Amino acid sequence: MRLAIFDLDHTLIPFDSDKSWNQFLVDIGAVDAVAYADANERFYQDYLEQKLDIRDYSRFASSILRSHPVEQVERWRTQYVDEIVVPQIQPRALACVEQYKTEGYFTLIISATNTFVIEPIAELHGVDDFLGCELEVIDGEYTGELVGTPTYREGKVVALEAWLSARQARAETIHFYSDSINDRPLLEYADQAFVVDPDHALAAVANEKGWPVIQFSD
Repeated sequence: MRLAIFDLDHTLIPFDSDKSWNQFLVDIGAVDAVAYADANERFYQDYLEQKLDIRDYSRFASSILRSHPVEQVERWRTQYVDEIVVPQIQPRALACVEQYKTEGYFTLIISATNTFVIEPIAELHGVDDFLGCELEVIDGEYTGELVGTPTYREGKVVALEAWLSARQARAETIHFYSDSINDRPLLEYADQAFVVDPDHALAAVANEKGWPVIQFSD
């Protein structure tokens, strides 16, 4: 199996879907504006500084699914995708995914974002599958906890290996695209790393290792 793997936030799309989804919930009045916005910004800064507690963040990110009926949150998600995501879809990113599919690669998103947010965005990009942080559901209710290995930092490699094992598959070639230093473990694990509009830390690593630096944005 030849794999073309893409990070989601600031890679396939030019913004952070988790952060913007949380801000959208603030903007439509679905959550307490001050408390939610403050927590959203704090967690995002922790991510940028490579010190995010992904399980703590997931409890925050899933709170909307525990405080409102899932059907209502799904309607908000549809509105969010239509109003925020679709206008920012990057044609170059779509073309890259499509080119890999034409060449016979299996296309995959692996993101630290939870799968509730990833799912409709992955569908827009036409990828074959996606991996993200899986929110635990018991008796139809979200608990706030995560199932399995969080797809964050080294966890992306672990999750990919588990995904391959579950399919009794072996990766012959792995190409991976990302913007973030948090993805260094999977970038180094891949046969070919591509750095997309990188943060400063990743730009320095890419320069050192000779990884191609590309742009999907216009």
